[in-house]
Amino acid sequence: MRIERGQVAVITGAAGGIGRGLAEEAGARGLRLVLSDVSGERLAALVATLQERGVGVASLVGDVGQAQDVEALRDLAVQRFGGVDLLFNNAGVMQTGFSWEIDAAQWQRLLAINLGGVINGVRSFLPLLLEQQRPARVVNTASLAGLICSPMLGPYTVSKQAVVALSETLHYELAMLQSPVGVAVLCPGPVASDIMASNHPGGATQQLDDLLGSSIQQGMDPRELARQVFAGLEAGHFWLLPHKQFKPALERRLSSILDETNPVFQMADA
Repeated sequence: MRIERGQVAVITGAAGGIGRGLAEEAGARGLRLVLSDVSGERLAALVATLQERGVGVASLVGDVGQAQDVEALRDLAVQRFGGVDLLFNNAGVMQTGFSWEIDAAQWQRLLAINLGGVINGVRSFLPLLLEQQRPARVVNTASLAGLICSPMLGPYTVSKQAVVALSETLHYELAMLQSPVGVAVLCPGPVASDIMASNHPGGATQQLDDLLGSSIQQGMDPRELARQVFAGLEAGHFWLLPHKQFKPALERRLSSILDETNPVFQMADA
């Protein structure tokens, strides 16, 4: 799919981290933006910055875990810009801890946002994208955790692997329809963000949280990630894997499955 000036990109979780990187890169490319985030203050600051650069922006404070908020975002995109070319189902939160110590409310909160937000995006926007009868892309943000399991990240890993499964299923369904609408799944490793601020400690050690937080803070620059994402979309890729150094860890997991050996956790290659 060619990405061109004037196209419309919808981005959830846009006010920080990966979402902000996508918004800034899309704006620099001349796209018109429809942005959503739960933080009204941070979203307003981003919108002001983008408008100062001459970017056309509409925004809506909302929770992707609520279907009506995502439907309102779709309606805003149609009202302001007449349609959608790129949908980034990106909003997400983090949760650490032993799987059995994380309480029901914490499990439900994370699944509602990380997985439910993508489901709501697909259900709200796909009928519109199909009706437009023109090339469009749905980009679902998963994670390296969508491909590789780690201890102490149960809810996060469950949600991200489900996002990968949903994305692949959607890819097959759109192919069956021979639709010009496509899908891609983004599975990055550490990207500089404040996602750990959303973590509600659930039995994890402070040492683990500090280590994970440090890794994320020192991760890939979100704008560099966004450049790789747009390059992958223009190349027609389904799998968007910006951290190539983690492929050996994925190979080890696949080999274990095929060889029917018990999994052994190893720190992913740096």
